[in-house]
Amino acid sequence: MAEDDVKKDVVKKTKKTEGPKKEVKEVKTKKETKPKAKESAAKKPTPKKTTPKKTEVKKAEGKKVEKPKTKKEEKPTAKPEKKEEKPKKPKAEKEEEEEKEPEEEYKVKKKPELTKEQKEKLKLRKQIKKRTPEFLREEWFRYKRVPKNWRRPDGISSKMRINLKYRPSKVRVGFRGPKETRGLHPSGFEEVVVNNLSDLEGINPKTQAARIGGSVGTKKRIDIEKKAEELEVRILNM
Repeated sequence: MAEDDVKKDVVKKTKKTEGPKKEVKEVKTKKETKPKAKESAAKKPTPKKTTPKKTEVKKAEGKKVEKPKTKKEEKPTAKPEKKEEKPKKPKAEKEEEEEKEPEEEYKVKKKPELTKEQKEKLKLRKQIKKRTPEFLREEWFRYKRVPKNWRRPDGISSKMRINLKYRPSKVRVGFRGPKETRGLHPSGFEEVVVNNLSDLEGINPKTQAARIGGSVGTKKRIDIEKKAEELEVRILNM
């Protein structure tokens, strides 16, 4: 009998110990299974409702598909507006207007009568003039009181006088133009200063031209211009 009691006590103890362990295992399994089910439900993509496109339906039916018109094609063609035509004037009125407002014709300035040598030398003088430098006074850039007009350097310690390097060029004979055209106007005329009407009489209109003096007034200038037109003398400072 004692052995049976001992066995019963051992069985009871084992049941007590085994009971809660099984419950714990069941609880753990429940907790682990629930979130897995949720994750599986979340991962499954929702099936999209696919609707057949109109173009596909038309192709299935066997009809031709027309492309949608662009904005440029949809624009209606605007008719060009007719410009208001001005009433045309008759020819008689046009002729009268032309007579009232006569256009001043451009008069070609008189040119001198030059020989071939003089014409060639004038061209040569132009070429020399292009390559000649601008002759400036010594140390014009250093002091405000020194102007730019040319003066020959004559100082004892002047480096420009001794012709040292990197100094501005001086006036020399080599820059001079040809003798035949020396002192002539660029047009080729010989200039003659005029202060009175009587000074115009001694001018040769073929080779000489008049230059009115600066001290002559406007009244006398007008008289000189009128007489110069009569004598066919060119005035350079008009």
